Amino acid sequence: MYNPSGFAIKDLDELQQQILGTRLAMVVTHGEQGLQASHLPLLLRPEQGANGTLYGHFARANPQWKELQSGAEALVIFAGADAYVSPGFYPSKADHGKVVPTWNYVAVHAYGTAEIFTDADRLLNLVSALTDRHEAGRAQPWKVADAPADYIDGMLKAIVGFALPIQRLEGKRKLSQNRSAADIAGVREGLAASPDTHDQALAHLMR
Repeated sequence: MYNPSGFAIKDLDELQQQILGTRLAMVVTHGEQGLQASHLPLLLRPEQGANGTLYGHFARANPQWKELQSGAEALVIFAGADAYVSPGFYPSKADHGKVVPTWNYVAVHAYGTAEIFTDADRLLNLVSALTDRHEAGRAQPWKVADAPADYIDGMLKAIVGFALPIQRLEGKRKLSQNRSAADIAGVREGLAASPDTHDQALAHLMR
């Protein structure tokens, strides 16, 4: 990604926290079928490998997993909070008028080659861990074991799992760092006052 040094996230823990905070990632590959992308919930094991290891699964009918099996590098995109920044947020607009719109956002890109697996026990552990993560906090969390075993066995045959050790990580926090303190405060206050929850989330990151 285009990532000027003033916006780059260098800290591994911060990069991993952004990954953990992203519910749905985009897995992009390039192979014989050209560019392919799938939107997938992923599981990060931060302690596995130098940068952590990502786990997920494709529908067996999705041909993209075959690109990973053939050794194609994957780009995994974790998009965080984002917001349109109006020139009207900048106090400097009144001083000289030399302002234009922009977009503030947080994003992490992970790169690596994956191992494909179809072992039923390994797939069951993966989908159970993903389910437990996303059911956490519910009053009555659903568990994979709540469904009939033969039904789950059939569902596992319809997916293909992958483990992707992260070989390279890039992160970007574009939060108006290139503006004056007064303009940064103006953006933060303008977004915080917005009724849009996405804007409010971005404002929170600028505190």
